[in-house]
Amino acid sequence: MASSAAHPLGSLPSPQISFGTDGLRGRVGDAITPALALQVGFWCGRVLPADGPVLIGMDSRCSGSMVVAALTAGLTSAGRDVWTLGLCPTPAVPGLIRHLQAAGGLMVSASHNPPEDNGIKVFGADGSKLGTDLQCRIESGLKGEVETVPPLGACGAALHRSELLEHYRDSLLSSVQHQSLAGVPIVLDLCWGSATACGAEVFRALGADLTVLHGAADGKRINVGCGSTHLEPLRRAVVERGASMGFAFDGDADRMLAVDGRGRIVDGDHVLYLWGSALQENHALPDHRLVATVMSNLGFERAWQARGGQLERTPVGDQHVHAAMVSSGAALGGEQSGHILSSAHGLAGDGVLTALQLATLCHSQQISLADWLDRSFQAYPQKLVNVRVPDLARRKGWTDCEPLRELVEKAEQAMADEGRVLVRASGTEPLLRVMVEAADATVVDRWTSRLAEAADQHLNAA
Repeated sequence: MASSAAHPLGSLPSPQISFGTDGLRGRVGDAITPALALQVGFWCGRVLPADGPVLIGMDSRCSGSMVVAALTAGLTSAGRDVWTLGLCPTPAVPGLIRHLQAAGGLMVSASHNPPEDNGIKVFGADGSKLGTDLQCRIESGLKGEVETVPPLGACGAALHRSELLEHYRDSLLSSVQHQSLAGVPIVLDLCWGSATACGAEVFRALGADLTVLHGAADGKRINVGCGSTHLEPLRRAVVERGASMGFAFDGDADRMLAVDGRGRIVDGDHVLYLWGSALQENHALPDHRLVATVMSNLGFERAWQARGGQLERTPVGDQHVHAAMVSSGAALGGEQSGHILSSAHGLAGDGVLTALQLATLCHSQQISLADWLDRSFQAYPQKLVNVRVPDLARRKGWTDCEPLRELVEKAEQAMADEGRVLVRASGTEPLLRVMVEAADATVVDRWTSRLAEAADQHLNAA
């Protein structure tokens, strides 16, 4: 253990947190504090290998300015120049890193979490989320496990560069070759969050007849009863207005879920199937391969295989999808929750870009999203129950709980090839996620209930 003298910014007070599925995330004032953000900024400055400025974006949360200021102080104390972007979608950060050949970047957001949470996502010089090795080096610094730290040299400079976001907006329009959406009635739910920075602007630039819900940046209401995790306001607006389609984003706009003109939900699996089918028909999908996660529906997998396609599954998290796509050369991948990655568009989950792609693909084919969805797959009944398990060790080590493990095995044996069970610890919240899907909805309900009760009983026992 290093001595306190080894840490120029002082020791980090507890509690400490580690990188999860999507960066660092937690309750502001508890897990996310100014002291933590200062240290994260400092150790990012020490660890990022490339030269150049470090970019910082943020969503609309009230705590965002505090976290950005602390990160900036830490980075500049490590000798790094910092360019702050202000309010922007997460994918703007990796896109600008590549465009500007920056050293890396950070996004201050807790994605779909409630307003009282915040988080920090870290990107390397190639625009990818930081790999495990560099994450571990940052965590070692945070935990005081670094034996020696070189003395501080000259501090870096900090500049506000919100004008750089014009490049991101232009790239969104370029991604669809500025195709027209003239007169197409579309509803957008901007979630009081990052999508308010440019979502309505780019759809209006293409001529869409737009209705906007929750369209101002409001850190007190981000994700509250709206956005991709609460689709009822969008469904209601689409049906009442007679719109062709609607799109809802999460707090930092890196994912999107859609609603067709009949109010039916178009999730990430359907987006992959429909967009993938269009690429396949245009001979633009190498090996007919899609990359998805273990959460994707079994009906999707079987329907895609029936088209002659391959579906590669990864652990949950868009960084795992990204890694598999790079390894296999896949053109399209994503998550059921709405993170969609396209190799032709920078391999960064981008909800606004995905919405533009769906809208223009429909318009160019002169079909409605509802008509297109009718050509998609029939999803297997699927149910996900979140069991709160505050104890991190029990949550992550749930397979050591013999009664729960045996019940999972019993469920899998009972369903055989007609269903599956997935139990996993959330990487962003103190939850154990229990998912069951099967051809028979009553089977899904029965096993989900039994497994959730067993998890609560055995993992939360005193």
